[in-house]
Amino acid sequence: MSTAYGFDVEKSWVSLLQKRLQDHNPSYRVVNASISGETTRGGVGRIESAIAANAPQIVMVELGGNDGLRGIGIETTRENLKNIIQACVKTGAKVLLLAMELPPNYGQSYTAEFRKIFQSLGQRENVTLVPFFLDGVAGDAMLMQADGIHPQAEAQPELLENIWPYLEPMLGG
Repeated sequence: MSTAYGFDVEKSWVSLLQKRLQDHNPSYRVVNASISGETTRGGVGRIESAIAANAPQIVMVELGGNDGLRGIGIETTRENLKNIIQACVKTGAKVLLLAMELPPNYGQSYTAEFRKIFQSLGQRENVTLVPFFLDGVAGDAMLMQADGIHPQAEAQPELLENIWPYLEPMLGG
């Protein structure tokens, strides 16, 4: 979602966030360290070097969706996300965890357990949780690409609005 899959990166929610921050909190700089198609395993492998290279104050973790789409075990995904969160917190960075959900065709049990990953990590790791990053976008054919998984450029402002109420208080004065 964060790599602007299928459209120009300047239209992505990440670029829109940078523009908003320039207007309201110019001391913040957005670094988009996402990789298209990445799983939480890849995130675990990259998080420490990404933190070392950027020294972030806030890290937005938007991973897990590709794990779910590939049927990776719930415990594996949970453990990887926990390790990513803990690596961030260890450096003093605040974490904003963007929860993902799966389409219903993955089965009621798996999708319910997948949803719980984010809720439980938000509570256990004491990080700020966006309850569902794609709220108001997923399932809307006008806002989703033909694959039904990736949002279109037109959905990007909505995605930014989904995270903003959680991110803004983390920015401080």
